[in-house]
Amino acid sequence: MSIEHTDPLNTQILAVSEDKIQGFVREPFGEIAARSGVPLETVLERIRAMLAAGTIRRVRQTLVASNLAEGALVAWKVSEEKLNSAFDFMFQKDPFSGHVVVRSTDTATTGSEYRLWTTLKVPVGQSMAGHCEVLMRHTGATHFKLMPAKGIFALGVGHVRRKTIEPGDKSDELAKMIKVGVVQLNDLEWEVLLALKRELTLDEIRPGLWAARAAEAGVDLETFCRVAEDLNARQVIGRFSTFLEHVKPSQTGVRVTRFNALFHWRVPAGREVEAGGEVGRHPILTHCYWREGGPEFNHVNIMAVCHGTEKDRVFAHKAAIDTHLAATGMPVSYTNVFWGGRSEIKPSEISPKLHREWLEKMRAPEAVGAV
Repeated sequence: MSIEHTDPLNTQILAVSEDKIQGFVREPFGEIAARSGVPLETVLERIRAMLAAGTIRRVRQTLVASNLAEGALVAWKVSEEKLNSAFDFMFQKDPFSGHVVVRSTDTATTGSEYRLWTTLKVPVGQSMAGHCEVLMRHTGATHFKLMPAKGIFALGVGHVRRKTIEPGDKSDELAKMIKVGVVQLNDLEWEVLLALKRELTLDEIRPGLWAARAAEAGVDLETFCRVAEDLNARQVIGRFSTFLEHVKPSQTGVRVTRFNALFHWRVPAGREVEAGGEVGRHPILTHCYWREGGPEFNHVNIMAVCHGTEKDRVFAHKAAIDTHLAATGMPVSYTNVFWGGRSEIKPSEISPKLHREWLEKMRAPEAVGAV
């Protein structure tokens, strides 16, 4: 049995399972089977095999964390000699930092001294700046720039499906902006949510997987599903997804992607929603946001992420988006590309209780600089 994402049957499954199962589904593997046209037993067998081999990094129900916690993209100034140790600390010791990426530009430009980039979530009522100041003390970083999302235009990582997308391919309609706003949860909803989001073990890749999670949350299955479906209606639940290991090669040396580019555009103030809609309609993009870069990044306000196996191909996608913006009459006064290097990804923690415990631990003298 092949465990590579390039195997035709695996590709057929992954084209659905990566990012097509939106929201909470009572039988997600059955839905993957139905949409992919692959028998359920084969779907389960192949996903188990790819997860065991590391081709799939994790299988889990995602959340729209921007609606559950305060969040931002964070750019860090860190000296070259401390860059790797700071990377390790944020990946290994901070459960509230998700994506951790070292980025660079092709030439020295505005913001190119910010080499370390992370995504951060902190519970409502906690300070993102305060959290970053704690990280500065532990990593030796000298400055950080918080860039919260003001709107989301694209969010879905389907690497296998995107391999067939040509530069310039776009949807017929503008991408609709998802507004960012925190949803308040009660204790029962938090219990269900925390049980729901934990990544699946190999044994859980089977029909009826939510029964054990309901027991973990201390409720019956019907209550668990009802609460999850209500949270889904409130735009708290993301997608059920099989996440490919897209940064590191597989056991046999096959890579899903090689290049990870963060695109920046500066468009006129007041036209961010329009510009984001035009950029976000390009399905090659895994993420597209309205974020304010400030003077540190020449006041860019639209950011998007593109992955590819060839650098020239990624540039071609960027050029096609630039051409489209020009054709629509959207002024772009500045644009840039930040390339990803060393990278690790983990789900960001959002629990208020765990955040309080983390802050207490970080105050301990023995925690300083520990990796």
